Amino acid sequence: MLTVVGNLTLDGVMQAPGRCDEDERDGFAHGGWAQPYSDPVMGRVMGEGMTAPNVSLLFGRRTYQDFAGFWPKQQDNPFTPVLDARRKYVASRTLTEPLPWNNSALLHGDAAKSVAELKAESADDLVVLGSGELCRTLIRHDLVDQYVLSIHPLVLGSGRRLFTDGAFTDNAAFARLRLVDSVPTTTGVLIATYRRIGADA
Repeated sequence: MLTVVGNLTLDGVMQAPGRCDEDERDGFAHGGWAQPYSDPVMGRVMGEGMTAPNVSLLFGRRTYQDFAGFWPKQQDNPFTPVLDARRKYVASRTLTEPLPWNNSALLHGDAAKSVAELKAESADDLVVLGSGELCRTLIRHDLVDQYVLSIHPLVLGSGRRLFTDGAFTDNAAFARLRLVDSVPTTTGVLIATYRRIGADA
C-alpha cells in the first residue's frame, strides 16, 4: 500500500508547513503555518504511524534534502532514530549516489514508473512524507492507495496544493475514497485517513 502523509489547509495548501524558509517558491510568504497547531494528540498519532512495522519512506528530492539536513542533527526526540533506521527511497533526476542519509536509495528514471515497480516488488508499505510534486505525479498515475491528511483550520488563499486542476489522467480524474479513521486534535486539526475504494486493506 502507498500512503501519502501531509499537512493541508482548508483550501488544500500543503506548501511549507514547517518553517518560514522551508519553501519560498512563487513568493510564498506563509511558511511555518502548521507550527501553531501542534499538540500532543498530533504527536501521538504521527508517532504511531512512524513506528508502524514494515514501512519504507518515499521522498521527492526537495523534501528529502530538507529532512536529511534537519533530522539527523536532532537529539533527544523519538523521531530521529526511527527516521534514521527506516529504508528511504528518493525519486530524483538530479541527485547522485551515495545519498547522505542512512539507509537511502535513489530511484532512477521516470518517477511514476520507478515507484510503480517499487510498489509491486516491495514487501513494505510505502509512505510519502510531504513531497508535493512527487505526490501529484503519483496521483496522476493512480498509484496512491491512502491519504493521511492533517487538515488545519486555516485558509491561506495561495500556495502549492496537493490536488490541482487539470493535473489528472483520465483514469485518475475521479477517485472515490472512504474515511477509515479521523482524530480531532485540541487545536482544531482533523487527522483524517482516506482510503481509495478498491485499495487493498
